[in-house]
Amino acid sequence: MSDPQFGAGNTAIAGDEGEKDRLFVTALARGLELLRCFRRGERYLGNTEFATRSGLPKATVSRLTYTLTQLGYLDYVPGVGKYALGAGVLALGYAYLSGLPVRELARPLMERLAQETQATVVLGAREQSHMVCLEVSQGHPMFRMALDVGSRVPHGLTALGRAQLCAITPELRSEWLQRYRGNTSKEHWPALRDGILQAVKDYETYGFCCSLGEWNPEVYAVGVPLLAADGGDPLALSISGPVFNMTRERLIGELGPQLLALRDRLAGR
Repeated sequence: MSDPQFGAGNTAIAGDEGEKDRLFVTALARGLELLRCFRRGERYLGNTEFATRSGLPKATVSRLTYTLTQLGYLDYVPGVGKYALGAGVLALGYAYLSGLPVRELARPLMERLAQETQATVVLGAREQSHMVCLEVSQGHPMFRMALDVGSRVPHGLTALGRAQLCAITPELRSEWLQRYRGNTSKEHWPALRDGILQAVKDYETYGFCCSLGEWNPEVYAVGVPLLAADGGDPLALSISGPVFNMTRERLIGELGPQLLALRDRLAGR
């Protein structure tokens, strides 16, 4: 499960947590890590692919896939000799989404904003070192982001993830930076660190932050956090579009304020 912003997979983060926290159940973390190995559009994975992506020994992977199959989170498909995600994963995802009434409120407002700005509007939540798209509205007729509900994007490289980082405490943000430093190649770390720190400065100045081609060189985006009413992990909103239709000036002068207005409506301000 490697990512462009990392030099190692997410299991490194899980391992770090286990060393720090005696309550952390490593076996459970490893099992969940296998479920995260599936990428967009993939139907089947075998034990060898699980082992490669998770960094776990094949013997451990075999026990985990057996257990996850027994619990309904994986289905073994004899015809291809590999595993597919089981219905248990869908049940968990549906339970999570149905418990977020903000999605229903946000959907028509996001669609309207996407059409007005000719851009892609996303509502997302953090999942490990990624942001998961909870709602996506596409507005540009010729440029559609390859994003759907459930798609994941990097936490530290995107405006969506940086907005979430801006909303947490400085102490938690410092912890994330340390995690990223340990899991990012030396080549990519300075740019990742500087981009996050710049996002924090922009957030303090404007109330929103940007990502200017750092995740995808063809895409510029602006993001804003959406604080959870129950005090849980903040959500985030973003507007993104092609560089030929976006500039930093437009993001700051036009799209950022529009995104703030959407955030305020969803927050009941």
